[in-house]
Amino acid sequence: MKKILVIGCPGSGKTTLSQKLSNLLQIPVVHLDRLFWRPHWQASPKEEFIRLLEVELDKEQWILDGNYNGTLAMRLERCDTVIFLDYPRRRCLYGACRRILLGFGKTRPDMGNDCPERFDPSFLRYIWNFRKQNRRKYLGMLHSQNVKKQIIILHNPKETEWFLEGLTSKQREQ
Repeated sequence: MKKILVIGCPGSGKTTLSQKLSNLLQIPVVHLDRLFWRPHWQASPKEEFIRLLEVELDKEQWILDGNYNGTLAMRLERCDTVIFLDYPRRRCLYGACRRILLGFGKTRPDMGNDCPERFDPSFLRYIWNFRKQNRRKYLGMLHSQNVKKQIIILHNPKETEWFLEGLTSKQREQ
């Protein structure tokens, strides 16, 4: 595992898992939100975002945290491992609402500069509809790209904890 994608519904814990993997494997995390968002929630032009992403993809090791459907095929092509957090809707809504409440008005380290946490009803709707509108597409892409890729699908925080414990044990053995 040297080039890892962490994808899943917003609020599922992609950033938290990415940080834990980074600490464990000593691989840097690249937050797609940091590449995409300019100050004050201004989206980067698509060409600029792709150029920034290409720079990261060319590196020897990375953990990419985030979805951005328009670049998923490119990222799948270059990774060796995909971790899909396929959590229930209620868990993702809880995670997103908790993040909003605890960080309201503050810019997270995984976000673009001057993009403070905010309440956005359309974002919560996206989470609500994620399983219906995105999950099948993600799973289809993962299975079509399954050649030489390690695909790990985790369904809840407990499975994620077990996965990390297993990796920790493997790291100790080395």
